[in-house]
Amino acid sequence: MVVWRTEMEIFYDIINSAPGVDDWAFILLCFASFFTSVVSASLGLGGGAMMVAVMASLVPPLAVIPVHAVVQVSSNTARALLMWKHINFTWMVPFVIGTVIGALIGGQIVFAIPKHLLQGIIGLFVLYTLWGPAVRAIKSSFITFVGVGAFASFATMFVGGTGPLIAPFIKASTTERQSTVATHGAFMFWQHGIKIVIFAFLGFAFGPYVILMVAMILFGVVGVWAGKTILNRMPEHIFKKGFNTLLALLAIWLLYESIQGYFF
Repeated sequence: MVVWRTEMEIFYDIINSAPGVDDWAFILLCFASFFTSVVSASLGLGGGAMMVAVMASLVPPLAVIPVHAVVQVSSNTARALLMWKHINFTWMVPFVIGTVIGALIGGQIVFAIPKHLLQGIIGLFVLYTLWGPAVRAIKSSFITFVGVGAFASFATMFVGGTGPLIAPFIKASTTERQSTVATHGAFMFWQHGIKIVIFAFLGFAFGPYVILMVAMILFGVVGVWAGKTILNRMPEHIFKKGFNTLLALLAIWLLYESIQGYFF
């Protein structure tokens, strides 16, 4: 009986170790990490944005973006490693160059620009890439991916999940679903990884959140494996419809968040 109480006390201490995160929030965040990783690994995007939305209501505001970055870099690493043969490396270097530039600029003014403005811009852009008549004229190029990397990494310092912004360009540069998902994961690895370095230089203390981050990472890795299994069994046409539908829903959600932030 004493051993049981001691084990329960240790478990309770673990799930209450993160500042501002209670025991139920800890558990919910772990399951959210699993579910959102399944979504990202099976459809190529969406998990990061969903995770930010969940964390925003359960984690202290100043910790949301840095902790989210650590969890996402691990999830995207798992996705890229599990599907590394499908990664399209063609535009990786210009994207990373742009990502460094954007993160450095964003890190200088991370508290100066309203995140709702960037959410609205990203939402409108994503909807245009889905239905705008001229978007198909945009060709993949070195300059294009430098620009995409720069703006996406700049925006992610404020809003966290910018996968929907990158997704249309990844989709345009890949030919099949496994390549789309794997390449998107590899690109997002660089974005979140560089963001972690910037937040560390800005002085964010990751230490108190280590146990929470490790738990979320473990649940996320299992979610990536489950999502990959779903992806491999999914017909190409179903993937394309699901990808576009989820992209549209995320864009609408970003616009809703932007409008709500300004007027309510």
